[in-house]
Amino acid sequence: MQSITRFFTNLVQRYLPDPFVFAIILSIIVFIMSATMTTNSVADILAMWGSGFWNLLGFTMQMVLVVVTGHALASSDLIKSWLRKFATIPKNPTQGVMLVTFVGSIACIINWGFGLIIGAMLAREVAKSVDKSDYPLLIACAYIAFLVWHGGLSGSIPLLAATAGNPVEKISGLVPISQTLFTPMNIVITSVLVVCLPFLTAKMLPAENERKLINPELLKDDNLSTQRKLASDASIAVKLEESKILAFLVGIAGLGYILMTWFTKGFKLDINNVNLLFLSIGILLHKTPMAYARAIAMAARSTAGIIVQFPFYAGIQAMLEHSGLGGIITDWFIHIATKETFPLLAFFASAIINFAVPSGGGHWVVQGPFIMAAAKSLGADSGHAVMAIAYGEAWMNMAQPFWALPALAIAGLGARDIMGYCLITLLLSGIVFAGGLMLL
Repeated sequence: MQSITRFFTNLVQRYLPDPFVFAIILSIIVFIMSATMTTNSVADILAMWGSGFWNLLGFTMQMVLVVVTGHALASSDLIKSWLRKFATIPKNPTQGVMLVTFVGSIACIINWGFGLIIGAMLAREVAKSVDKSDYPLLIACAYIAFLVWHGGLSGSIPLLAATAGNPVEKISGLVPISQTLFTPMNIVITSVLVVCLPFLTAKMLPAENERKLINPELLKDDNLSTQRKLASDASIAVKLEESKILAFLVGIAGLGYILMTWFTKGFKLDINNVNLLFLSIGILLHKTPMAYARAIAMAARSTAGIIVQFPFYAGIQAMLEHSGLGGIITDWFIHIATKETFPLLAFFASAIINFAVPSGGGHWVVQGPFIMAAAKSLGADSGHAVMAIAYGEAWMNMAQPFWALPALAIAGLGARDIMGYCLITLLLSGIVFAGGLMLL
C-alpha cells in the first residue's frame, strides 16, 4: 500500500495543476465539447458561459462563511482546548489517521459543511499532538471522510428529490427519503464506508522517513489571542468594540433563532444554519465583537481560492445544462442500460458529469431529468436511481479538488498534497458503491 500511495502521490505532484488552473482547463474542455457536440454556435456557448458565470455567488458566499466562521470558532480558547484534548486520544500516527477519518465521516453524515471543517480542524490538532504524523495524509483523511455525505442527513440530491417543486418532480414525481436515505442499501453502503475508510487511510501512512510534518509557519496564528485589555481611559467607542454585552446579545439571538426554527419547522441542519450556528457560538466564545472580528480577519485570508474558482464552475454548469451536453453524456450511459444494469451505469454517468458540475444541487438539475426519465421507462427503482446519481457525485469528488478547498484553506496546503491519497480511495471505494448498487 505504501508503494501504491507513493506512486499516486508522485503522479499527482507531477501532473495535477493548482485547482484554479484545473477549473480554467476544464472550462475550455467543456466549451469545446459543447461547441462541437451540440447544435449550438460558438457565440451561443460563450453567451451561456458568461450568463452563468455569476450563478453561484450566493453559494460562494456560503462556502466562504463555512471556512471563516469555522476557522474563527476553532481559534477560540475553549474550542482550541477541546480539540487539543481530543487530539491526545491517538497514541501514534496510525491511530491519528484513523481518528480523523472516523470523526470526519460521522460529522459529514450529520452535515457535510460541519464535517469538512471539523475534520480539517481536528487534523491540524492531531498533526501537532502526535509525533511523526504525516500532515498531508491527515488533511486528506478529513476530505476522504466527505465521501459519505450523500448518504447522510444533508445529502442534497436525495433531499431535493423529496422536495416539492424540484426540477424533476414533473418527470418522476417526488421520491421520499424513505426510498433513498433510509433504505437498507444506503444504510449498508454508508456503514461499510464509515467502518472501512479509517483502516484504508491507516494503510496509506507513508514510511517514517517519507512523512511530511506540519509546517511551523502554519501554526503562527494558533497562539495569537484575539482578546484586548482595555486601558483605564478607553473611549466609549473602544468600550463598545470590546463589549461583552453586545457579543452576548448577538450570539444568543442567533442561537435562539436556530432553536425556534427547529421547534416550529423540525430539525434541519442546512448550510445556512451551520454558518449561523458557527457564527453565534464563535462570537460568544470570543466574548467581544472586535475579538471575533479579529478572528474572522485571520480566517478570511484563506478563502481566496474559493472566491475565484466557484464562478468558473458556475459557467461550466451553465454550458452543460443549456447546451444539452450534460444530457448527451448521460444518454451515452443510459442508452445501453437494462433494468438490472441501470443503477451502475447511472452511477458512472453521474461520476463523469461531476468533473464539470461538482455541486449536488447543480448535479440534480443537469442529470436528474435524463436519468429519472430513463429509470421510469425501464421500470427501474426510482430511489435507487436517485442514490446512483448521489453516489456518483460523492465518489468522483475524490478526483475533483473542488470540495477540498475549504479543508485545504484551513490546512494551508495545496491540492497536490492530498489528491494522491484521494485517488486510491476513489479506486477502492468504487467497489463498495458499485457492489451496493448492484447487489442490494
